[in-house]
Amino acid sequence: MNSSDSDLQIAGDLLEVQHLLRPAPEHPATVAEFVGLTRSIAADRDRWAPLVRYDATTRWYHRLRVGPGYEVWLLSWVPDQGSGLHDHGPSSGVLTVLDGELTERTERGKRSLGAGAQRVFAPGYVHEVVNDSLEPAVSLHVYYPGLTDMPMHAAQCAPAAATA
Repeated sequence: MNSSDSDLQIAGDLLEVQHLLRPAPEHPATVAEFVGLTRSIAADRDRWAPLVRYDATTRWYHRLRVGPGYEVWLLSWVPDQGSGLHDHGPSSGVLTVLDGELTERTERGKRSLGAGAQRVFAPGYVHEVVNDSLEPAVSLHVYYPGLTDMPMHAAQCAPAAATA
């Protein structure tokens, strides 16, 4: 029997089964640990919510934490604000929506991300994040290594918007 024929299957989100998880280390080093870090920060609303500011002219951001080789950023998005099509250079990351709803656009299409949604991405992953809703949104971003480069890309990679 090969490993793909196993009777063991994991249904649902393993990260929701808290009693099976070890506590997040002080300084994460794996993708699972970074996801765990973002979930623990997200669960502590009293810690991050008072820091959030909304700016009608530009996306607001605040560096929440720095660790060995990584950074944690808190961002707010008012309606119609977006990141532009970009990648994160040599950094991997975890994006977690804390409040509201964001839309992620890639060359493969678009995906709605509500509160609690998470996206893990590798270096060079090209996407655009936009607040297409009528309400503000807040997101948490972890970059490893810390974000040093955010190359912008031509808009033709994203699904074209309809024109009238």
